[in-house]
Amino acid sequence: MTSPRRQPARRRTTVLGRRAVFATVPVAVAALVGAAGPAGAGTTGAAGAGDPYFPLSGNGGYHVRHYGLTLSYRSGGRLDGTAVLTARATQPLSRFDLDLSGLTVDGVTVDRAAAGVKRSGQELVVTPRHALRTGQDFKVTVAYHGTPKPVTDPDGSADGWIPTDDGAFVAGEPQGAMTWFPANAHPKDKSSYDFTITVPQGRTAVANGTLLGQRTAKGRTTFRWRETQPMAAYLATATIGTFQVTRYTTRDGIRVYNAVDPREAKAAAPVLKKLPSVLEWESKLFGPYPFRSAGAIVDHADVGYALETQTRPLYDSAPDIDTLVHESAHQWFGDSVSLTSWKDIWLNEGFATYAEWLYEEQHGGASAQQTFDGLYARPAGNGLWAYPPGDPGSGANIFGTPVYDRGAMALHELRKAVGDRTFFAILRAWAAGHRDGHGTTAQFVRLAEQKSGKPLDSLFHTWLFTKGKPKKA
Repeated sequence: MTSPRRQPARRRTTVLGRRAVFATVPVAVAALVGAAGPAGAGTTGAAGAGDPYFPLSGNGGYHVRHYGLTLSYRSGGRLDGTAVLTARATQPLSRFDLDLSGLTVDGVTVDRAAAGVKRSGQELVVTPRHALRTGQDFKVTVAYHGTPKPVTDPDGSADGWIPTDDGAFVAGEPQGAMTWFPANAHPKDKSSYDFTITVPQGRTAVANGTLLGQRTAKGRTTFRWRETQPMAAYLATATIGTFQVTRYTTRDGIRVYNAVDPREAKAAAPVLKKLPSVLEWESKLFGPYPFRSAGAIVDHADVGYALETQTRPLYDSAPDIDTLVHESAHQWFGDSVSLTSWKDIWLNEGFATYAEWLYEEQHGGASAQQTFDGLYARPAGNGLWAYPPGDPGSGANIFGTPVYDRGAMALHELRKAVGDRTFFAILRAWAAGHRDGHGTTAQFVRLAEQKSGKPLDSLFHTWLFTKGKPKKA
């Protein structure tokens, strides 16, 4: 993700199993979402996934394997939706929560039987007619309607379903998914998705993955999208607008779908033309592109940031090349390899920022060392040193300059310590070893030490967890 508000030096660049429905709950996922915690003792699923920065995001007691979202959007902003969640209980459940902000719930069923439901802030509390046992597969169907509104993040920016003059800019990091569909909305829980979105004729609805088809009847057009690989809820989008659409397949077989607001088309064209070469370049550095489809959504939204919505990053205006490189790098670091805690956000933003440095270095610009030196020259009182990137302290800081730039500086220090050959081997091993899953800072440190054969605790402690401006080694 990138943003002038969240990262003053550059635009906010972020900020998301290959079967449509997973057959089993991976051990890692069960461990992450299965523990009910203090709020989920007995047979009640926890109201949150246990994240220290967003304690009510996500829920305990179950894993959502697949979302089937059927949405109908009308001019004026009304949204009618039906969400079918295919899930598996990771503990006995007499009650569980979904995240849903605003919107009116018309009814909820669990395995086709009407369920009890009540609202408690952003929590939709569901009581199935029959308790669920550990390991049981079940389907939750939620019918709802209303005019979605964004939420305000701790840093003051808008997040979620953001109305535009011709539709909606739908960007969910970190907590906006709940503004337009009921979800287990924490990166710990990744799922496959099907989207069926109906909009007024002349508008386009763009979601993640591959376009399966579109059909127009009686003045309305329905778009069907599918993302089969695991995706965190915040990386889902259903952006709606008047777009110019371009489709093609790269020589590597990646299906590209670009949707560009006509007001941004002229400015966006030269940069979007470079997307295949950027993906090819990043694939050489980080390993094979992790998805089957790619592209961009360029809206005329004046939101102030871009987001790495999975397979198809979302831009609020025509991006520059740095932003395109950053959002594309997130497909490896942040989308394919996801967080288990927002505290580890540097694993997303530091990596994507360092990709920008590498691109500049290898395409006639400043070397990564020159970029590092320019940043390090900032005085101790500069905002770059306000807090350590490995422990930002709160949700208000996760998109700040230290996470992006000092996070990238930590990677450059690692590169200098282990050498280029080992450094890039570490990045490729990280992307490959955690593909479609999750990673933590501790796991990355262990991997770096294993690949390099060097003790690196001191380096990472200095650059990720030390307050203030670190001293050079």
